[in-house]
Amino acid sequence: MYKIYNLSIVLSFFGLWVTSLFPGELEVVLGFIFIFSFGILHGSNDILLINSMSNPKTRFPMFRVLFTYIIIVLAAVVVFYFLPLLGLILFVLFSAFHFGEQHWEHRTLSISKGLKQLLYILYGLFVLQLLFVLNPDDVIEVVQSISGYILEESLILYSFISNSIALLVLIIILLLKSEVFKNSLIKELLYLMVFTIIFKVSTLIWGFTIYFILWHSVPSLYEQVGFIYGTFNKKNVLNYCKKALPYWIISLVSIALVYVLFKERAMFYALFFSFIAAVTFPHALVINKMFSHKT
Repeated sequence: MYKIYNLSIVLSFFGLWVTSLFPGELEVVLGFIFIFSFGILHGSNDILLINSMSNPKTRFPMFRVLFTYIIIVLAAVVVFYFLPLLGLILFVLFSAFHFGEQHWEHRTLSISKGLKQLLYILYGLFVLQLLFVLNPDDVIEVVQSISGYILEESLILYSFISNSIALLVLIIILLLKSEVFKNSLIKELLYLMVFTIIFKVSTLIWGFTIYFILWHSVPSLYEQVGFIYGTFNKKNVLNYCKKALPYWIISLVSIALVYVLFKERAMFYALFFSFIAAVTFPHALVINKMFSHKT
């Protein structure tokens, strides 16, 4: 996994250089394209993952899985429609835990389940809040377009400071409890420095794109292919992509249609994040289940 992260560092700075050649609006469009292509790819095989974990003796397991998955997605859509601010908060919390779990799960930290889960949520929140605090104007615009709520910049800052203090306390505890965590701390601080540079130089969308694709989706694909097929190799990656292709195409067509119909930036942001949230909730639960089956 560290080899993937080393490559991610190089590609992250390459991504910053590439976007320096384009105007800001095109950078936003490129971000959406990458998120809905490579980013969505890593969540396109949730049904296959669930089927791999299901009891083959269960009657109609695929139907039950698909039905449950659709119900969760529809529930997320309903929450975002009727209670958009609550939906947005839940989206950030689910995403934070999901990002933190993906980043830390492959390490053998030898700590309690409660401390692991606390690390996942605090670390994931720190990364997201780092992005938010370095791009406050864009965050305020997105939150207002989705929920109508005018977010104060001071709330973004104080939330970041509070979570940073909590994470620092947890880091001190983990340094005393886990030798693996202690040995990986320098690398983790380096990664956070890279994130800071990326988020500071980029727009909100492009900074999120770089993190989401290179630091989350690619490692997640590595884990998923290994879980489903046993090993990560070219043949199994191609098999994974073939299985995901129908969902991938649907996502690309959908985002293209939405962009044509809602070119107005605020409305597009609202629909974009609502869609991402709707698929994030069930996907995060599926990946959590996958990791529990690996241990």
